[in-house]
Amino acid sequence: MAAFPGTIDLSRTRDREQTTDGHRDNYIGHRAKIGVVVPSTNTSVEYDCQRLAPRGVTWHTTRFYIEHTDLSDDDNFVRFLELLRQTIGDSIRSLMTCKPDHVMLGMSAETFWGGVKGNDGFVDRIREMVGHDTGLSTGANAVIAALEALGVAGNTGKKLSIVTPYQPVGDRNVRLFFEDSGYEVRRLAGLRCENTTDAIALVPEHAVMDIVRRIDGDDVDAIVQVGTNLSTGGIFPTIEKWLGKPALPINIATCWHALRSCGIGDRYDNRGRLFEEH
Repeated sequence: MAAFPGTIDLSRTRDREQTTDGHRDNYIGHRAKIGVVVPSTNTSVEYDCQRLAPRGVTWHTTRFYIEHTDLSDDDNFVRFLELLRQTIGDSIRSLMTCKPDHVMLGMSAETFWGGVKGNDGFVDRIREMVGHDTGLSTGANAVIAALEALGVAGNTGKKLSIVTPYQPVGDRNVRLFFEDSGYEVRRLAGLRCENTTDAIALVPEHAVMDIVRRIDGDDVDAIVQVGTNLSTGGIFPTIEKWLGKPALPINIATCWHALRSCGIGDRYDNRGRLFEEH
């Protein structure tokens, strides 16, 4: 993965140093404007973004319509993804009219689909929509970058356990992506949530903790949670301290990747080691 740019190329955006008599003219997004693309049924990504509000950074959300909310089995899960691909383009076109410096995809299933090769193809399609001069963060690529920052790099014998809200067909693609990326997936727990509206977002925290306890072990180097509508940013920092190993929620990883890609190095307490140390 390419290294993060140290600064935004101001020749491609707007002058962030506009001042009058030595005083800044405007503070809105003067460090970075980050566009966030989320499914219309998602209620967690914006919540997690709002908890990370660096000075001079603004988050700008666009939603793409989810017509098929049923995730009760593999066929319905695949149908959900097929329709997603048809509607995401309109939301991105709308988002780009605010001229974001960077685009973050607040969705994850599609970014894992087909393993690394499938993710690369998906990124290429999105890149055509946002333009090649705009930064881009996807869930899958952000998690890999975050794991590397935490010292859990692929192709080094590292082992993961993973929590997903998906049906088995989604879990197979998540496993494929991480194995393609050089990890051994020791355990994967899919919650098999039945819809995109509230079944994922309302998974109880104690249920997540029980699952993490079940999939952890001395043979695991890190715990990863995927599925952007399952917000675990509030409990995973505690789980991380409890286990003594990285515990990485996808929304935290994607926000971190987007901020660092814009040269925003602000650190936060109680958001996990990723934001505390990197």
